[in-house]
Amino acid sequence: MKILALDSSGLVASVALMEDDNLIAEYTVQYKKTHSQTLLPMLEEIARMVELDLSSVDAIAVAAGPGSFTGLRIGSATAKGLAFALHKPIVPVPTVDGLAYQMYGAKDVVCPIMDARRNQVYTGIYEFLSSRTGLYGYDMNVIREQCAVAFDEIAAEINKIGRDVIFLGDGVPVFQARMAEALQVPYTIAPAHCSRQSAAAVAALGRLYYLQGRVESGAEHAPVYLRPSQAERERAEKERGKLS
Repeated sequence: MKILALDSSGLVASVALMEDDNLIAEYTVQYKKTHSQTLLPMLEEIARMVELDLSSVDAIAVAAGPGSFTGLRIGSATAKGLAFALHKPIVPVPTVDGLAYQMYGAKDVVCPIMDARRNQVYTGIYEFLSSRTGLYGYDMNVIREQCAVAFDEIAAEINKIGRDVIFLGDGVPVFQARMAEALQVPYTIAPAHCSRQSAAAVAALGRLYYLQGRVESGAEHAPVYLRPSQAERERAEKERGKLS
């Protein structure tokens, strides 16, 4: 089984190819270029390097959101284009789930945080439990599904859980000072090699979701934003102003 995975939900652009349990290739960049400049060339380079016949891919896994509105649209459009052209299904992987899966097997609670601006984070809370029936040794259990909330809200929930926690994501440097103030449990921060989005994690989790039948067609797929865009918020504020 071949899974082609894309993640352009945040600052990172990432493309990966996974065949069964083997990660064949991953191309990840976080630099001063837009995803519209990087994603397709990265995909083309992987295909060239590993002599990939795109028609041999079984599914396209994509980080489906939340995240950067522009980045999500680019990733979604790319996945939909591939799905239509190749007649393959899309496996939508929640962005925060994909981030958390990079901490596979962690004994601590896992809390990815992405900077959502306006003093909010895209986040969720996860744990890894021993599995006797799953594909691997651990199953990822979702304690709180991905959401857009103030950091203090997710910190309060972690305090209630009362377990050690590991944080990752581009929201860490933004909220690191607040962590020290708000958290009442021990916490650590993931190192650089597993602290940002990775298409390899999207591919691995996408494979599990594919086997569970969690797929959709190109026509059905749409990004998950979790909250209105800035343009939508400004338009709503103008409408409220007209009515007042």
